[in-house]
Amino acid sequence: MSEGVAMYLRSFRLPTMAQLVEEAMVKAEAEDWGYRRLLTFLCESEHQDRQQRRIQRFLAESNLPPDKTLANLDQKRFPVAVRRELASLLEGTFVDRAENILAFGLPGRGKTHFLAAVGRELVTRYQRRVLFVRTDMLVERLLRARTELKLEEELRRLDRYAAIIVDELGYVEHRREQMEVFFQFVSACNERRSLLISSNLVFSQWDRIFKDAMTSMATIERLTQRSHILRFTNERFGGRLPDQSEDKAPPTRDAEPKA
Repeated sequence: MSEGVAMYLRSFRLPTMAQLVEEAMVKAEAEDWGYRRLLTFLCESEHQDRQQRRIQRFLAESNLPPDKTLANLDQKRFPVAVRRELASLLEGTFVDRAENILAFGLPGRGKTHFLAAVGRELVTRYQRRVLFVRTDMLVERLLRARTELKLEEELRRLDRYAAIIVDELGYVEHRREQMEVFFQFVSACNERRSLLISSNLVFSQWDRIFKDAMTSMATIERLTQRSHILRFTNERFGGRLPDQSEDKAPPTRDAEPKA
């Protein structure tokens, strides 16, 4: 009888239930579970296994660096304001509101690790689809799509992610046409998807990135409409610990970080 039930469960695409049904039926008879408890056990097992498969699939497609996790994030090295913000971001609700995270600081301050750790928690805690991509790789991907007259298709493909981490904005010089497609990407995500961006350049220096003051200003306006602005003013990782007595107020949103 259980073999026939397992066959039906597999045809319904319930592989975990099919795998467990025979053992579960034997245990249910031995312990007098009743059909409600048996069905609940099988459904819960299928649900939990399906969640884990979804998480593994989302992690595999996320391109998140495997060595940058919350578990090995040295939070005590960050400014107090950044540590305070982390607890709120880990609740994941900023994604539901399509809010952005803009992380500013000199190289080696932990911006990439911080954003990657938040992204991984979005996947593992809430089963949200996340993509991690370096800015240079993203703009080349978008520019290639535009050259092939497939930019709208590529933007729709990126739209399936709840959050996109764009790493190292400003570290590499880009051509004007590359930044034009990047602006189109930001505009497409505006108020629809969360962007988590790390940059070594503050807003007043973004003309160097976009080669055009109007494009720079328009990009900043879209990114800061709903944003968390984080200033990584700590010492370079590997150096001395920052002053633990720091007790500044959290960063003001929509305000330009100072150099």
